[in-house]
Amino acid sequence: MNLEQLFDQNKENTIQGRYITLENIKPLLEKESLKKEVTIIGESVLGKPIYSYQKGNGKTKIYLWSQMHGNESTTTKALFDFINLINSGSDLAKKLLDSFTFYCIPMLNPDGAKLYTRANANNVDLNRDSQDLTQPESKILRTVFEQFKPDYCFNLHDQRTIFGVADTGKPATVSFLAPSYNEEREVNESRLKAINLIAGINEVLQNYIPGQIGRFDDSFNINCIGDTFQYLGVPTLLFEAGHFPDDYEREVTRKFIFISLLSSFIILSENDIVSNRNDKYLNIPQNKVVFFDFMYKNVKINYDGIEIITNFVAQYKEELIDNQIKFNAYIVEVGDLEGYYGHYEYDAKGALYKDDFNNYPNQNQQADFNLDEKAFFVNGTIIK
Repeated sequence: MNLEQLFDQNKENTIQGRYITLENIKPLLEKESLKKEVTIIGESVLGKPIYSYQKGNGKTKIYLWSQMHGNESTTTKALFDFINLINSGSDLAKKLLDSFTFYCIPMLNPDGAKLYTRANANNVDLNRDSQDLTQPESKILRTVFEQFKPDYCFNLHDQRTIFGVADTGKPATVSFLAPSYNEEREVNESRLKAINLIAGINEVLQNYIPGQIGRFDDSFNINCIGDTFQYLGVPTLLFEAGHFPDDYEREVTRKFIFISLLSSFIILSENDIVSNRNDKYLNIPQNKVVFFDFMYKNVKINYDGIEIITNFVAQYKEELIDNQIKFNAYIVEVGDLEGYYGHYEYDAKGALYKDDFNNYPNQNQQADFNLDEKAFFVNGTIIK
């Protein structure tokens, strides 16, 4: 089975990039081919509708939700790619719909999506509200969980570009976690199902992005939704869409999320899970904060009248300006920075740093500078 070809055939081309709002997905949910399976299940803080999409007649019930954090949109794109697949009429689609009942919430936090913020309109992180349930979006997610009674939960997120795969120097393009259900981080039957499934997905992904799959720390936090659902006895998988080289719009990563979703359901439908794959799960390297978007090495800097050779780094801030996401690079640190990597690296070979400010790469300063007045950088990137 050619999973990349299936992605190309089912990719929802009307949604692209990082800024995905309710206005972008509403036309998809209102399509004639989908709308009979679409329901408005509640409203956000600002009164925006929260939609569900349910399809399939299979015994195994799958609960998926995306954009719990409004600025994490990659998995929303991949979820619509998958929805296209199960509506394709193919033999694979029929097999999946006979095996599973899918219940999707494509955008749990439409207010945060519009504002491009992690939190909702009340500035609450919904992924820390699973116990208190203070927000309408949290209550909707929990009510569906209790009524639908899923066999598996898929908690779909994005992660920042700072994460790498341990100390390998490779970005964590996709990461997973089978959340803990108690403080001791023990493995019971329910959690083992999530662990086994992630181990299977990892084997598939290694064929496409070898060494670029990470595993999140499993410290227990009952306020997180994944930990809560695992505690309540339902196998829960956390998906994190991360960085692929030069893919800041996350259009490449979206493909690997689609492949991960599809692989997980093929594995489950074929009962292709051995009894215990915990060792293989634990062999997935842990995520580590080791990356910056830009790293400039061996730069000569005039520091209080003394010239030194050092390194500095810059990081993008994703800023919503005129309904578009702008990637603006700001300097964040100067120093040896041993053990860190840049998604873009430049060796200055001792060239002197200069800018229009004070000729020093100060923190939070825009990354506009030159080196020996020969190499000029605007927004972190060399222009000549």
